[in-house]
Amino acid sequence: MIKILLLIFFLISTPTIFHLKAQTKKIDNCDFFDTVVNNHNQTFQSSGIPSAIEMVLKNCKAVGFNFYNLQNEWQNKTDGSFRDFDNKELYGITFSQKFNLPRNPDFPIDSLFKTIEDELKSGKKVIIALQVETGWPIFVINKQTSDGEFVSYSKLGSHTLILRNIKDIIRKSKGTEIMTYSTLPLK
Repeated sequence: MIKILLLIFFLISTPTIFHLKAQTKKIDNCDFFDTVVNNHNQTFQSSGIPSAIEMVLKNCKAVGFNFYNLQNEWQNKTDGSFRDFDNKELYGITFSQKFNLPRNPDFPIDSLFKTIEDELKSGKKVIIALQVETGWPIFVINKQTSDGEFVSYSKLGSHTLILRNIKDIIRKSKGTEIMTYSTLPLK
């Protein structure tokens, strides 16, 4: 009988103890970009490019979480490209289109990967077009894993899409273009 009571006590108390520890554990590795992604929506089916730019603007704290002006202006424009935002300054951030080259075996993939790595090391995000089954959705590369792979995020409505095999996707499509950005120096 005592063994049964002890077993019941441990079964009841163990989850309670873990729950209490979980409630008091401080989380120091929270990435602000996760908050940006979780609070952002792609408001139109074809507004991937302005949606990604809005995520970067929100991450840079240039605009608030309720900012959707770029998507509202773009709506379902289907003939747009990174070119629409190339060398365009928005809220103190200038966007630049890179690697707008033919996708073929001569595409400088190693140079593209090095550019992405350099941007991430400098604390920036990289906007990228990735060829997947449904077309060329737009993603924001947030980080590089310890094995060298890139992690990217996109939105489809309020649903978050995460891809971790970016290098394979780029190699299969024989290249892609990216957007980088720079901020104005503080005066």
